[in-house]
Amino acid sequence: MFLGAGVNTGQPQTHLFAAVALSVGFVCAACSGRPVQGVLVPSAESAEGASRVPILVATTRTKSSGDAGEMFTGDLAQDESYASITVSIPPESVRKIGQIQWPTSIPGDPGRDFVTASADHLDKQSFNAAISTLARSAGRSKVLVFVHGYNNRFDEAVYRLAQIVQDSKAPVVPVLFSWPSRGLLSLQAYKDDLENAHQSRGALKQLLEMIALNGNVKEVTVLCHSMGCWPTLDALRPKDKVKNMLLVAPDVDIDVFHKEIHQIGHPRPRIALFVSQDDHALMLSKSIWGGKARLGDVNLHYEPYRKAFEREGILVFDLTHLEGNAHSRAFENVTSVMGMIEQRLAEGQQMTESVQTPDGTSRSISANRIAN
Repeated sequence: MFLGAGVNTGQPQTHLFAAVALSVGFVCAACSGRPVQGVLVPSAESAEGASRVPILVATTRTKSSGDAGEMFTGDLAQDESYASITVSIPPESVRKIGQIQWPTSIPGDPGRDFVTASADHLDKQSFNAAISTLARSAGRSKVLVFVHGYNNRFDEAVYRLAQIVQDSKAPVVPVLFSWPSRGLLSLQAYKDDLENAHQSRGALKQLLEMIALNGNVKEVTVLCHSMGCWPTLDALRPKDKVKNMLLVAPDVDIDVFHKEIHQIGHPRPRIALFVSQDDHALMLSKSIWGGKARLGDVNLHYEPYRKAFEREGILVFDLTHLEGNAHSRAFENVTSVMGMIEQRLAEGQQMTESVQTPDGTSRSISANRIAN
């Protein structure tokens, strides 16, 4: 399997996976459980104080033929599909910032749950027109493209992007690029997800090119998570309007990352990397890949990482000591983290910031600024 021009990703170490998958199962068993399925069936109900977040979707998933609340499956389609989904988010007074409040039953209560207000399939022309319409109606010339990670159902990716946009208050047109993740935990699902992410890189390139050609768009930021950073890195060849790339807990071989960065060339987007040394998901991935270091759990106190990032001019945020799930801390603390990036990324200064976590406590984030 290959990612990009001549970069070999290698193969997961299958003989380790049985123990690893069992460990993942125990980790997930301690969680609150998987969200109920079928949430993408639109609800006609509304609630006072609820916000509506429009999400535009480009996907390489296959359309669901039997479940309207699923919309797209975990299988790879021959052609790209497009959609427009509006997510209703309850008032901040009844929900925890940084979290998705899933309904316990369909269609959910918009007064306390994330609920789908509308969900429509689009063709390519209508999708591009929708970007223009949102940009003009909301007075927003910036687009945020979100590429989700491993083990994500389609509805989970939609609601996550809605939560990110709502909590960050980012003045952007949100676009989800959803590649076919199985949404399962197994050796075969991991291998299928990796292959599907690889097969989707061409579609992601075309999406970024289409957005860049839209006259209503002046700037694009690409936000990728976990395994979604594989196709993202390959898709980011120099494009005038793609200004920022944010890599959250990237499940990417660190050596492959440096090779991909060199191939992107110049000019290239400003790159911000979010890492945690206590990310158990990446620890397991590291075992799967035979002990190869993952980009998302590098320790900036050790060489050669610090000097390598300095040479590449990359802004690195260590989120290890923040509250929340290590693999999604940047999203759970999105109000502080994304706000800080929006204000400071372009400045490129060295900083140590104190951020407010969802439980009201204050933690420090260290960011190592790199001189070009």
